This record gives sequence, C-alpha cells and structure tokens, in this order.
Amino acid sequence: MNAENPNISAARPVIRPLDEAAINRIAAGEVVERPASAVKELVENALDAGARRIAVAYADGGKTLIRVTDDGCGMTSADLPLAIARHATSKIDGSDLMNIRSFGFRGEALASLGAVGRLRIASRAAGSDAAEIEVAGGRIGAVRPTALAGGTVVELCDLFYATPARLKFLRSDRAEAQAIRDVVLRLAMAEPFVAITLTDMSGGGSGRQILRADAEQGDLFDALEARLAGLLGPDFAANALPIDAEREGIRLTGYAALPTYSRGAAVEQFLFVNARPVRDRLLLGALRAAYSDVLSRDRHPAAVLNLSCDPERVDVNVHPAKAEVRFREPGIARGLIVSGLRHALAEAGHRASTTVAGMTLGALRPEPQGDGARIYQMDRPSQAALRAACTAQAPLAPELAEATVRYESEAAAEPETGHPLGAARAQLHENYIVAQTATGMVIVDQHAAHERLVYERLKRQRDATGVAAQALLIPEIVDLSPGDADLVLAHAVPLKALGLTLEPFGGGAIAVRETPALLGEVNAGALVRDILDELHDLGASGKLQTRIDAVLSRMACHGSVRSGRRMRVEEMNALLREMEATPLSGQCNHGRPTYVELKLSDIERLFGRT
Repeated sequence: MNAENPNISAARPVIRPLDEAAINRIAAGEVVERPASAVKELVENALDAGARRIAVAYADGGKTLIRVTDDGCGMTSADLPLAIARHATSKIDGSDLMNIRSFGFRGEALASLGAVGRLRIASRAAGSDAAEIEVAGGRIGAVRPTALAGGTVVELCDLFYATPARLKFLRSDRAEAQAIRDVVLRLAMAEPFVAITLTDMSGGGSGRQILRADAEQGDLFDALEARLAGLLGPDFAANALPIDAEREGIRLTGYAALPTYSRGAAVEQFLFVNARPVRDRLLLGALRAAYSDVLSRDRHPAAVLNLSCDPERVDVNVHPAKAEVRFREPGIARGLIVSGLRHALAEAGHRASTTVAGMTLGALRPEPQGDGARIYQMDRPSQAALRAACTAQAPLAPELAEATVRYESEAAAEPETGHPLGAARAQLHENYIVAQTATGMVIVDQHAAHERLVYERLKRQRDATGVAAQALLIPEIVDLSPGDADLVLAHAVPLKALGLTLEPFGGGAIAVRETPALLGEVNAGALVRDILDELHDLGASGKLQTRIDAVLSRMACHGSVRSGRRMRVEEMNALLREMEATPLSGQCNHGRPTYVELKLSDIERLFGRT
C-alpha cells in the first residue's frame, strides 16, 4: 500500500487543453465501439436527411470498408467542412435538448469516424454541384468537386487504423458482420416506408446481398406487418397480434406474438421509442411482465413495439450511443406496455400459434418408402361414392348398412362442427380429446386446457372480491434505509389490495401488519426486500402479484380434470365451448399449447392425397 502510484508524477501536474485530434479519438471511444456502431450512426444520418432509399455495404465485418449511400437532401460544398467538425449539426440549435425529434443531435459521429479511420463524404444538394471531402486519422483534406447525381455517399475505410489498440478488441469478421446486420435490421423495422439493403463486399466483386427490405405501402400497420414478414419470416407475421394502445399521451403500436410462439432466448424482442431503437431495462422488464402469466421462465416473448410520445417526455441524451432513454413518467410507459399487451392477448381468446400445427405435422411425417418411389393415389372420392361402394361391396346386413348411412348423415349435420374447436368425437388415452371441425380436426390436452380455464376463473374471483389478508399476531418489523422505506410505503395502497399491509414504524423501519392469506406462512421481510429490489430496478413491482398468481396456478392444477379420467361426450363438448369463451385458453399456465389444430388438407398430405 506504500508503493507509489506509477500513473501520478511526483511533480505537480499541469492542466492543458487536448488537441482536436485527441479529443475526437476520445469521443470515438464512446460513440464508435465497433463497426456496427458506425453503421448505426451513418444510417441514422441518412434517415434524418429524409432518405427514401438507403444502401449499406461493408467488407471484412466492417473493418476495412463501410459505405452508406442515400437519396436524402444532400449537402453543399460549404456544408462538408462543418459536417466533419465536432459538435456541428443541423438537427438542433442547442437551445432545447429536451425537444429532440431526430435520430442524431450530438454532432460527434462524423468527426469521431474521421479521427480513427479514413473517411470520405461525397454529397450533392438540390441546385448545387456535387462535392467531396476526405479525413484520415483526423487530418482534413480540401473540398473538391466530384460526380454524384444526388444524395450522399459516406465511405469509411480501415476503421481504427489510427488507434491500432482498438482493433485488438474487435471480434471475428463473422461476429462483427452479424452485429451490423442486427443494427440494419432494427432500423429497417423502425422505418417500413424506407427501402434498405445490406451487402457484404468481402472478397471483391459485386458482393453478396445479406438483407433487402423494399419500401412498403399502405397504412402503418399494413406496412409494418409486410416489413416484419420479410425481415423476421412469415411465421412471426402469422402469429403476431397488432398492438395499438394509448395512455395519457403515450401511444404503443407494433406487433406481439402469441405465447405459444415463444422463443428459447430473447432474440426477437425489438423495442423503439419514437422510432429510435433502444435496449432499455424498463421496457424489457415491462414486456416480460406482460407475458408472465402465460410463459414459463425459460421462454421469451417475441415482439416489435414502438412507444410514441412528445419528445419532451423522454430524455434520449443519457447515453453516448443513444441506446438508453429515460422517461419523465416511467410508470405510465411501463403500465401501458403491460396493460396493452395483456389486453391484446386476452382478445386473442383461445387462438394458438400456427407453428404448433407445423411441429405436429413434422412429428407425424410418415417413414419414407424403401425404394424411394412415390405412391400415387387416386383423388379422394365423395361421401356418396363411399356409401355406394360400401353398400355394394361390404357384406353388411341391410339394417346395419342403413344405420351406418344414418350415422354419417347425422354426424355431417351436427352444428357443433361449425364451432372453432368443433365437436368431440373421441377421447384417447384418457387425456386427449379428438374433435372434428368444419375444416379438419383438433386434438385437446384435457388437463392442460381445464387447468387454464380453472386458473382464469380463480383470477376473476380474486379480482372481484380482492385478495384475502391474514393479520399477523405480532407485526413483523423490517429495517430499511429511510429512502427505501419511503419508496416501499409510496406503493402501500396497491400492495394492500394484494393483501400486504405496510405501515411506517419510525425512521427507516416499516411494520408488516397483514400478508396475503393465499401464501400461507411467509417471510415478510424477504418479501418486502424483493419488492424493494424490483422498485429500484424497474420503478414498479409485480413480485407479490406473481407469487399470488403462482399459488392460484397450483390450485388450478390440482382442481382441474386429471389425466386418466374418462369424459362423457357432453363433458368434452362443454370443455371445448368454455375454451372458446375464455381468454388465453390456447396455452396452459406454463405457456404450452392446450390444443393442436390440423387442417384436412394437411392430414391428406400426410397420406399422400395431394
């Protein structure tokens, strides 16, 4: 501990200003972490310039080349030296940093890129001649004429050549290329009316197109749905619910997938604030909370959501890369996401994702023939032809044949098959209900389906009568800091509605008077501290609600129809009708599907009747 610090000189240090090149290289360390950061800044500049077509190209993971071409408003020869000057921008005047309506506003990106790489900017504004300027390692060249029809071309070569140590921290070309694709993907989602392409130029030649997103037409939801189908695949578009909710001037729009279309990791969660891609813990926590009642902990929801509000209600100037934001009213933003998504999921009713049927068909795929030859079958005969053949060929007694025809006629006339989940036809292995629909068949897991129905019934009863509280014989005193105690007590009213009664006990202590009766014996101190941790992290807490819901879920599991119980036809049909009328009945309490629907065309394809 007595050794001298080698970073501190024995002589008195002298304060002196850094030169401009050093300042820009330091700024580049915050703004440009990797090639993907440079791509993000350049594409956002193109969007701010009003571009409708943007082409992004890179080589070697962006280490040797990044080029962004746009058809935006362009710049004049007089603008170019200012564009690469630090803290020079056309997007704000500096008078109000809380009213930012553009992607960029710091005026640091181009100056930083020119300080650590070889930067060339060619641009042409309407009514002006095209011009270009080059910057290499902070050294600025002269503006000179060039050939360009319009818009702007920004080319960055040899990123970090002026700071070689930074190159050692870059990952492989493949990893950096994937990061670039992720950035362009998010920006393409944010702007469905803008055409964006991404091309890998590694190895020379015309390159290999990695991503292509043509400009979409129609209203916001039609355009966004088409854009997401192209970027995330048709499965997401087919299984996503449109979201459009508003609360106190903040609007939530986008698409959220059904619970049965969940993922094993958080790879399809894309959040935006005023069309700006963000990675914000508050919003991600709200998304998770919205699905908490329909997904297990090891599954993750898929969603593309945008929060729109007055720019003065959100601060985007809290992170150099503008990846995080701060809301003036975080509780409203979080509550809007939770309530908006839960409402949309409830309105989806018993609907389950189409991928469930696809996986089922994959499991049912017949074994290939030994010689590989396809067996062709004749077209499926009509019911009349089948009955005629049966009567002519089968050695049935006349009365038995007549009963068979009568049964088929009655079955075809049954109105239950017109219901979404059809009419029950059989029960297999005392657990699976097979129902016939107008267009195919449905297989229902009776225990999982009834478990969800009982669970929803218990929640409705809880909401109607409240959560019963159990008074503690001796109140439990929990010692906290004064600030933590104030934070918890500020949420005492909603916690009391859930059966947890808290009162101040002087200083930083609080007294726990009552706990939810459903939880039985509970460690009140640990529960309060868990709630406090969530309040610090997210600004709100669902910990108590989650624990109560878990108890209700266990009660529903024990109170539902068990596997192995034989059910009468009327019981099976009653279960199907209740599923159709109950929100979220397409998945059990743990996010697994409660039924599988197979279309007749899919079944026929399994048997080669195509």
